[in-house]
Amino acid sequence: MTFCVENEVDANFPFPIEDTIEKVINGVLEWENCPYETEINILITDEDGIREYNRQYRDIDRATDVLSFPNVDYETPGDFSIVEENEMAYANPDTGEIYLGDIILCKERIFSQAKEYGHSELREFSFLIAHSMLHLLGYDHMEQSEEKIMIEKQEKILDKLGITRE
Repeated sequence: MTFCVENEVDANFPFPIEDTIEKVINGVLEWENCPYETEINILITDEDGIREYNRQYRDIDRATDVLSFPNVDYETPGDFSIVEENEMAYANPDTGEIYLGDIILCKERIFSQAKEYGHSELREFSFLIAHSMLHLLGYDHMEQSEEKIMIEKQEKILDKLGITRE
């Protein structure tokens, strides 16, 4: 698994950013039984930055906590048969890894939501990475039933990784 982190706002967190990202991404990929080597890009920005990305790519003019831009067109969430059928369409030609997509995190929201929900910045950061990874694997939460599935998966993955609410 390859991931690239761009911290365009020099955000400082009380934990190792790249180690945490790697742990959570691997946890999600293992949970979902991803059979491929993957590639993901992660950008850490501020409220102005994420608002601009949200406006530009989703036509929503407001800041948010995380944005996910999946590269794979899943027919069923977590079903990698679409990749198997079109591996070259999703693979990085230089590495052969499946490019899953991009994640954009808002540093201010990580801190404010951790405080709001009464848990650590590590927990909030990890939750947002897990949440976004599930989006990159085809999951969504447009319907209540979908949201329930995502929440349950996120909680189980983070519990398994030992990243619990404090």
